Amino acid sequence: MSPVTLTTLREMKRRGEKIACLTAYDASFAALLEQAGVELLMVGDSLGMVVQGHDSTLPVMLADMIYHTRCVRRGSKTAFIVADLPFMSYASTAQAIGNAARLMQEGGAHMVKLEGGAWLAETVHELSARGVPVCAHLGLLPQSVHQLGGYRVQGRDAAGAENLLSDARALEQAGAGLLVLECVPAALAQQITQSLTIPVIGIGAGAACDGQVLVLYDVLGLIQKPPKFSKNFLQDERDIESAVRAYVKAVKTGAFPAAEHSFR
Repeated sequence: MSPVTLTTLREMKRRGEKIACLTAYDASFAALLEQAGVELLMVGDSLGMVVQGHDSTLPVMLADMIYHTRCVRRGSKTAFIVADLPFMSYASTAQAIGNAARLMQEGGAHMVKLEGGAWLAETVHELSARGVPVCAHLGLLPQSVHQLGGYRVQGRDAAGAENLLSDARALEQAGAGLLVLECVPAALAQQITQSLTIPVIGIGAGAACDGQVLVLYDVLGLIQKPPKFSKNFLQDERDIESAVRAYVKAVKTGAFPAAEHSFR
């Protein structure tokens, strides 16, 4: 199987073929997810909560992200690997450039992800101009959880929706190659997806996005209080690989996310 590239993902959007993405934090799971048909592996700073036991992603350090990205890269042969820049590791453009370089050189990431709106456009532009592929992240921003007042759906009112659409366009114009939309109303996510030429990956953003991502531990039913937008795919399957294959199939066919996993 040929390696998945950013060009591959763009072609999938053009053809209307859904992109299956899951988080991965180690080599063993990276290999299993890839074998089960996952095209995009996201080394998320969610590892702070599901691996390290913190109550948010804020304590995750750049060294943690480099370590786990390196592990995932060792286990993966063909998947496209996106790694998060953690909290305050891209507060300035210069800082973002240096830390993104480390995630790619030391960790082996193919792309870096950062959270934030149009204020990041200059940083995205400068990273892209230097050959660093960037995945933007809009909607619910876990690194801004305290500023947002909790894990809340974003873009439900007209002003919020317009801001998200404007931010998405600005980040694409600046050079972002992918966009993650988290916890936004399904109708707004559909509008944003149709407005952009870059692939849009949803998590709690409805079925109209170009692809879906979930935290692996949610897919396997390991989280005691899973979010509304997740689903335990292991409960009806015989083993982990079968559960991941079921997730991939559900994403590809549009069966997941269903209405109960989305917001209005």
